[in-house]
Amino acid sequence: MLKGLLAISGQSGLFKMVAESKNSIIVESLDTQKRIPVYSTTKVSALEDIAIYTESGDVPLKKVFKSIHEKEDGGAALSPKSSGTELKSYFEKVLPEYDKDRVYVSDIKKVLLWYNTLHEKSLLDFTEEEENDSQTEETKSESE
Repeated sequence: MLKGLLAISGQSGLFKMVAESKNSIIVESLDTQKRIPVYSTTKVSALEDIAIYTESGDVPLKKVFKSIHEKEDGGAALSPKSSGTELKSYFEKVLPEYDKDRVYVSDIKKVLLWYNTLHEKSLLDFTEEEENDSQTEETKSESE
């Protein structure tokens, strides 16, 4: 679901990788569809590699998105422009054990902004993950 989606330091919004060249990658903005080169000196984060700090370890971003998706019955999340108090309260409902000392309001804003962007572009698809979960359950019950 999050494969190929990138957050780029200094750029707003999300990008998908479309090509590689010798010393850069070419990315396309999900918002504007404009393509730009990104060089190796730029900090690029793959969404599938991002996790949120919790009291008991890290939770992958995909699981946080799934939790928001379930809370909102497939709808959009709270606006990232809401007040800090509202954002913290909302995030606590989505991920109750998130580490309040290490996850800042700015992080919550980014997560909600990214979720809403992916929701708007119909790029949130949890069916693949559900199939994997049910296969894992079947494997566990067969081995017992």
